[in-house]
Amino acid sequence: MMQPAKKKFYTPTEALQKIAAFCTYQDRNQKEVEAKLREYGLDEDEAGEIIIRLSRENFLDEERYAQTFVRGHVRKKWGRRRIMQELKQKGISEYCIKVGMKEIDGDEYYQNLVDLLEKKDRQEKESHPGKRRQKIQVYLMGKGYEQDLIKMALEDLGKTMEDEE
Repeated sequence: MMQPAKKKFYTPTEALQKIAAFCTYQDRNQKEVEAKLREYGLDEDEAGEIIIRLSRENFLDEERYAQTFVRGHVRKKWGRRRIMQELKQKGISEYCIKVGMKEIDGDEYYQNLVDLLEKKDRQEKESHPGKRRQKIQVYLMGKGYEQDLIKMALEDLGKTMEDEE
């Protein structure tokens, strides 16, 4: 039977080097870094000092993290509500979330919504127009899009959706 791998514990100096590389590879948030430092066997004070140093040396920047997160998830066609919810769960401050949300280009955002709507409309098997519309709406709300934008997109596409029938 295999033994579980023993956890390696690091000195604060070793941990700093490892965590700096971790932060360089991809933007990280404070919560992630703190959890990683704890895995390395550091106590709260040691982890706190390293986090302060990483922030000072610009390895750790919550605003930049929020901006990167928002840009990446808009590309994945996530809606504002879902992106904000995820950032809150990651422990990002309201200020940083607001800064990050400014990365959303309104035209690109609306086009993502329309693309998702058209794709879902092609896949939806429901033939009853009211039920079909509701299913599409629920799907888009699950993606994090706002109700008023969904209604607007449905109305814009309503003309073309009915033309196709």
